[in-house]
Amino acid sequence: MTMFHPLRIRHCLRAFVPSPASYARPPILRRPLSNVSASTSSPLSDGAADIRARLMQELKAAMKSKDQVKSTVIRSVLSEVYAADKTPSGTAATSAAITTILRRAVTRRADAATQFENAARPDLAQKEREEAALLESFLPPLLPEAEIDRILQGVLADPAVANARSKGPPQKVLGLVFKTFYSRVDKSTVDPELHTRVRLRHRTHICVATG
Repeated sequence: MTMFHPLRIRHCLRAFVPSPASYARPPILRRPLSNVSASTSSPLSDGAADIRARLMQELKAAMKSKDQVKSTVIRSVLSEVYAADKTPSGTAATSAAITTILRRAVTRRADAATQFENAARPDLAQKEREEAALLESFLPPLLPEAEIDRILQGVLADPAVANARSKGPPQKVLGLVFKTFYSRVDKSTVDPELHTRVRLRHRTHICVATG
């Protein structure tokens, strides 16, 4: 019977189980769980406070039930949120920033699941999908494109915007349009890819209208 050295076996396993850079997890930082505001000295927007509160609440519940997987996943996201709080201005991460962190964490796990599937490791792929589903539960519902267009039409009808469209350059008008738009909706509820697509469409419309 042929015997294999343990180090050789470990080397062979590495060839079949990928370790993609995108799968790398941020270091987990531990913060007090007694109060949501303990994580930052800056005031939070309602949306950001709500997401933080939910994350902290679920972390407490996971720790109480000794759910190691859930608590580890939530801690990894909170560590990124705490890092985002450390801005030169001292302003805490907004709801949009926290949502972006969550979406990236979901994407990392979805990508890792695909790679594990390709490596014939359905068990690890399933683990990544379950973690992604957990994080998705904290994400706010996204506005549909039709609703975004409806709100933008209202913005374009705003007297200040209409006046700017008749005088200002298209790029400046477009900036005013979306500044007004985001004063009416929470940026975290707008899909970044959809924002880009809608912005391009309205830029063309504004350029024609002001040209």
